[in-house]
Amino acid sequence: MGWMTRFLAAVAFLAIGVLFSPETFGSKSEGQHPPKLVTLLKLAHLLCFSTAFGAALWVTFIGGIIMFKTSHMMKERHKIEREANIGEEVGWTKNQEVAKANPKLAAMNKKFGMIHGLSSLANIFSFGCLAMHSWYLAGKLNL
Repeated sequence: MGWMTRFLAAVAFLAIGVLFSPETFGSKSEGQHPPKLVTLLKLAHLLCFSTAFGAALWVTFIGGIIMFKTSHMMKERHKIEREANIGEEVGWTKNQEVAKANPKLAAMNKKFGMIHGLSSLANIFSFGCLAMHSWYLAGKLNL
């Protein structure tokens, strides 16, 4: 569900950006909307963007590290590790050794690695897109 929310947010930002920034496609935007409406829409867009940027920063670098421990897959993995009497040691884990003899644990390790990698890639891509958009917004500010 999380990837779908991020995808829809990216599509919404693109649609709003195209709608309220027609100069992106070579046309002029002067005189199309009343000045107060334009200012209000710019403020709304900037607030939405800053919220998304902050959320991406939190999920990528802070919350993602903390929240993954509570996922369903981690609970299943801990259960399997408890049954195999591993996972409690400090330092180097015995997980890889046990996974060679336990196909269920090996499959779970592979699935977890794939899901974690894709999630991290999506977060980094989203964060990068938001960083590029902040560069675009900064270039459009008139102080």
